[in-house]
This record gives sequence, structure tokens and C-alpha cells, in this order.
Amino acid sequence: MELKDEITINAPVAQVYQALNDPDILSQCIPGCEELIKHSDTDLEAKVVLKIGPVKARFAGTVQLDTSGAPNAFSLTGQGNGGTAGHAKGGADVTLEAVDGGTVLTYTAKAEIGGKLAQFGSRLIQSTAKKLAGKFFKKFADVVNSVDA
Repeated sequence: MELKDEITINAPVAQVYQALNDPDILSQCIPGCEELIKHSDTDLEAKVVLKIGPVKARFAGTVQLDTSGAPNAFSLTGQGNGGTAGHAKGGADVTLEAVDGGTVLTYTAKAEIGGKLAQFGSRLIQSTAKKLAGKFFKKFADVVNSVDA
């Protein structure tokens, strides 16, 4: 499954990049996030509760960041396990581009799922993933914009 989208945030690239690396901001924005721990500048651990179709599961996972293109680009990879509900792994490439006093954030994400979750079919999984990504980026833009206000 692949997701692509972009969002304009009314803040400079440096501020958006800093917010994307702030576990306090990210934990506010990730739907269902119970805990987000930053072990280093490139390693994060998360606990998230998600409802996908009729299954509600708690996922524990790790995320690794590749910041070699920072602050204009970076990528991340991660994996999570939801016990009997299944597992997921994937990654995303993110670019930040300065435009008229703001930043256009563009992302391309790929994910693979297994276990019970995979039985629901790609349409349900794709629509749920798109909805969750939309919620994250809307909340992220709201939080970053309110910091600037």
C-alpha cells in the first residue's frame, strides 16, 4: 500500500522540521498515541491504540529516522506489533519546501501489514491509513501554527 499527499503549514521550514522531531508535538498528533519515547535523534519507540474495522488493537513499535537530507528532506522506517491483531512495517519519505512564508510538506509512505488486519482487504486498510494520515497532518499543522501565533 502506498500513500502520497502534501499539506501547507504556515511556518518556516526550520520550525516544521524541529516540530517533526519533537516527541511532545508528535504524541499530540499521532492518532491513538499513548506513549512516544525518543531514545536518540534517530530512534523512537511508540505505543498506539488503533481501531481498524472491527479490530481495536494496541501496537508497540519502533521508528528509525534518516536525517541525512535534513532539514529539507528525511525518511523514516518503522515496524509495529499488535499481538493477535497483526503487525505492520513500512516507511515514509518526507520533503519540506519553503513557499511564501510557509512550508509545503510532501510525503510518500509505504506499508505492509499481516495477521488479522490483512484479512480486511486493501480498500478498508487503505482508507483507514489515509484517514489516520489526514488526522495526523491536520493536527500537526494546527499545533505548529498555534506555536507560531
